[in-house]
Amino acid sequence: VGPARLHRLMVGEQAMTENPDTPTPSPSPEAEAEADSLDREVEVGIEEVPSDVSGSARETAIPEAPSGISPELFSDPYGEEVLDLSAEDFEVLLAEHADVMGDFREGEIVNAKVLRVTDKMVILEFGFKSEGAVPIDEFKDRTAIEPGQDVEVLLESLEDDDGIVVLSKKKADFLRVWEKIRECHEADEPVEGILTNKIKGGVTVDIMGVDAFLPGSQIALRRVPNIEDLLGQTFEFKIIKLNKRRRNIVVSRRVILEGEREKKREM
Repeated sequence: VGPARLHRLMVGEQAMTENPDTPTPSPSPEAEAEADSLDREVEVGIEEVPSDVSGSARETAIPEAPSGISPELFSDPYGEEVLDLSAEDFEVLLAEHADVMGDFREGEIVNAKVLRVTDKMVILEFGFKSEGAVPIDEFKDRTAIEPGQDVEVLLESLEDDDGIVVLSKKKADFLRVWEKIRECHEADEPVEGILTNKIKGGVTVDIMGVDAFLPGSQIALRRVPNIEDLLGQTFEFKIIKLNKRRRNIVVSRRVILEGEREKKREM
């Protein structure tokens, strides 16, 4: 079910709940056609939205919870045979592993402190036995990064294949913003955004640092001949589709304008 059709069904269900004795009129063929057209427009345009985490609603993959102890703990460092562990040995290894990992969980946002800054990396300490590092380009303002500064990062992995702690500032920022966007969507509240780039089928909109897709038919009440003239401007938008799994956000300015027009007619 596309966003336009889903919105229509939700409105119909709400009207039925409020007025159960009043039959809900069937949508007109024109409304059906408009909804189908919007769904096709979204399917085409959403693929053009950039996939960078710091400015996208699509790419970020949230790390899964740890599946258990790393297989390397049970392998022979001098060969390929699996060590023959007794139940007691296993319990000891499990306890040692728990002591090392502490309360840290992969996939969680943790508070970290900047230890030092290099040309390419920001070295962080977050209470774990090993330090972590984040590429400096994940920080929006590189000049503002100083030792002792507190930052939030996503703990992607306590130990990768090279034994290095993997942290991400961009993904932590994205998750924080995503929650705010989700809350606005659930409360049916408008959000502010800046039109940034013209793409196939519409425009990308920067909402709190995350890119959303604005279909061309949802920019205004009528067709806009020169979309480029609107780039860089800030408007209010209504979120009409939010897909957490694919990190897709689709917005509409037309819905806002239609609401304003209806209010004027009622005055």
